[in-house]
Amino acid sequence: MKTLANNPEAVEKMRIAGKLASDVLVMLDEYVKEGVSTGVLDKIAHDYIVNVQKAIPANVGYHGFPKTLCTSINHVVCHGIPCDERILKDGDIINIDVTVIKDGYYGDTSRMWIIGEGSVMAKRICKVAQDALYAGMKAVRNGAYMGDIGEAIQKVAEAERFSVVREYCGHGISDVYHDEPQVLHYGKKNTGIQLKTGMTFTIEPMINQGVWQTKVMQDKWTVITKDRKLSAQWEHTLMVTENGCEVFTARPDEDLSFLTV
Repeated sequence: MKTLANNPEAVEKMRIAGKLASDVLVMLDEYVKEGVSTGVLDKIAHDYIVNVQKAIPANVGYHGFPKTLCTSINHVVCHGIPCDERILKDGDIINIDVTVIKDGYYGDTSRMWIIGEGSVMAKRICKVAQDALYAGMKAVRNGAYMGDIGEAIQKVAEAERFSVVREYCGHGISDVYHDEPQVLHYGKKNTGIQLKTGMTFTIEPMINQGVWQTKVMQDKWTVITKDRKLSAQWEHTLMVTENGCEVFTARPDEDLSFLTV
């Protein structure tokens, strides 16, 4: 398990990679609307990362994954594969997940969109999933425990009668895409690995409308809710600091003033 506590050069590279990843989501915002296909969104993101950012889309070819983005719509929990046939419709919710490599370091982030007006449930689950991520982030600081993050997320989700996916979790990240530690989105306070300043990882809770159980489709990538009810997810890459965390993938539309850095 890596810590970047005494590696300011690596920390700066993580800042840059994280900013690039968040910039992809900011750039995509004007294109994510009714009538666009996930295949078109993927091409726009790929061209932007390669030609504008001069960076590498980390997902392409990763364990055989064919695309730049993961596009997970409605009851898709994660790892949805973009395609030209899937057109966004009014009322859909979509998570777009992107990872960028720059100078050997990774930035990994995702966010939700609601297409058109969206149902009351669509709005609710998207908001609660973001609130759960923020609660998990707020629990991060030197000396805290992984279980503190999981418990904070679980409390927010379950208080709203949603469930937390257990089969997929956050992960360590730096110059390795998926590294130790595993960051569970459920748990008990004061359990698990103790956090140390300089540790870098993602928090990316998947929150389901119904049961937490999931199922993998025939393409071996697309994960759906077992009961086919809605799922929502938000993700950030961050680093543990003495009193809180530094969020490498923060976007301009977010107010993260509640965090201690």
